[in-house]
Amino acid sequence: MTDTGGTAPERTARVVLVDDHRMFRTGVRAEIGRTEVTGIDVVGEADDVESAVQVVAATRPDVVLLDVHLPGGGGVEVLRRSAPLMGDQGGVRFLALSVSDAAEDVIGVIRGGARGYVTKTITGSDLVGAIFRISDGDAVFSPRLAGFVLDAFAATDTPPVDEDLDRLTQREREVLRLIARGYAYKEIAKQLFISVKTVESHVSAVLRKLQLSNRHELTRWATARRLV
Repeated sequence: MTDTGGTAPERTARVVLVDDHRMFRTGVRAEIGRTEVTGIDVVGEADDVESAVQVVAATRPDVVLLDVHLPGGGGVEVLRRSAPLMGDQGGVRFLALSVSDAAEDVIGVIRGGARGYVTKTITGSDLVGAIFRISDGDAVFSPRLAGFVLDAFAATDTPPVDEDLDRLTQREREVLRLIARGYAYKEIAKQLFISVKTVESHVSAVLRKLQLSNRHELTRWATARRLV
């Protein structure tokens, strides 16, 4: 049993934090990384795919807290390149921790090998509990996200291929979804912790790749694919 109330924990778990926002990693480490209280020993951090693959291979943690959207290919790419380290007994296990609650993100990392998916609204104590459950081999999902997984795997064994969507990077998909939901560039920049200019660049790239002319066409395109 893990005690987060001030007494010494009876067990520990070695954890790597993977997120491209340094301030978020700092906050998570401060919240859960007090090993003498939580039992969580943060043994490494990374901010993109390449550094994540390297630190996971070097430290062989019990659990990796993995953001879905990362420079270099996203969390799915980290999972793909770390696949040899996974396993039922003693392997590295991955728990997605993301601001995104989009079904395609959830399904993507689960198909990639993650054992669970929780959003960044989770409390510190709940996150500690989720880490130990993942370490024990359980699957952990926020209740609504679990519904995505059940529906997706019940409906089909293989997700439909969308070549147009596959041309977009993870970050471009995230910007696309927010644009389609009616967010202004400034609001998107604030939500994704990027500049307005970067948002504009992503929108331009999305329009070019999808051969669309404006955000209205983009919204219709996303709505037709149920991405909103």
